[in-house]
Amino acid sequence: MSAGWVAGSVRSTALARRRLGADRARQLASRASLDDALRMLAATAYGPRLHPGLSLAAAQREIADSVLWDLRVLAGWLPAEGLRLLRVLGAWFELANVDERLQSMAGLAADGEFRLGALATAWPQLRQAASNKELRTALAASAWQDPGGESSYAIRLGLRARWAVRAAALGDPARAWAAGAVTVLVAGERFAAGRPVDPAIMGSALSLLGPAALGAATVADMAGRLPSRAGWVLTGITEPADLWRAERTWLARVEQDGLHLLRTGGLGGGTVLGAVAAMACDAWRVRAALEIAARGGRLLEAYDELA
Repeated sequence: MSAGWVAGSVRSTALARRRLGADRARQLASRASLDDALRMLAATAYGPRLHPGLSLAAAQREIADSVLWDLRVLAGWLPAEGLRLLRVLGAWFELANVDERLQSMAGLAADGEFRLGALATAWPQLRQAASNKELRTALAASAWQDPGGESSYAIRLGLRARWAVRAAALGDPARAWAAGAVTVLVAGERFAAGRPVDPAIMGSALSLLGPAALGAATVADMAGRLPSRAGWVLTGITEPADLWRAERTWLARVEQDGLHLLRTGGLGGGTVLGAVAAMACDAWRVRAALEIAARGGRLLEAYDELA
């Protein structure tokens, strides 16, 4: 075990211990206003970026930025192999940047970019694209690979599918997370949005679902055709209107697996993977809690259903 893995594992464990946690996040959701919730966060790891007066969108953005900053700090402690791991795990931020770039090129309002530093897969090249065609070309020349189309829809969906493939290559439990995510993505497209799934856009992500999944006529039928590595996320779900519960199931599994890895991963990539998973799920929960607080803390039942 290299000194870099030892240092990175210790650092990732320390970062993960700063999570708000489920109980305190629920307390946050119960606050009577967004400003009250932001004051509660002042003494937490999220606090330095937050202050009363921020809009909900700005506060949620700062929560995401705080996770990104922690990942960038962690990257400095890890060996080259660890940096490659973090680039895959942190690819959501680059994907979000691409989403905003597509917004901007379409003449729509867009948020500022996340500053990725060493975590960038191809963002320095992608941000130079002046059209969807140029963006697709730049993606095809990078580790993201060709998204399968150049419409904004194709690029957004294709990148999510390719992120899943990159995550699955890390092995379990990330492979199961990726398969579950692709399941939710495909089920949402087919049965909630009523759109056909283009194999060219989904690429090799479909292999995570097995050959029979796309032939399903209903959500319940799809669940019965999936291998165990993917079908777990649809347990108990039979209607498209309930697919949001699959997202909750997915997040719960990722957090549970992440916390297990933190306890058992030793000094290596397993601990880093577990820490990042736990931190990401905590940030998601805190962002959801802020939205409930911004509505006066009166929708705790809805928060409990989500978180």
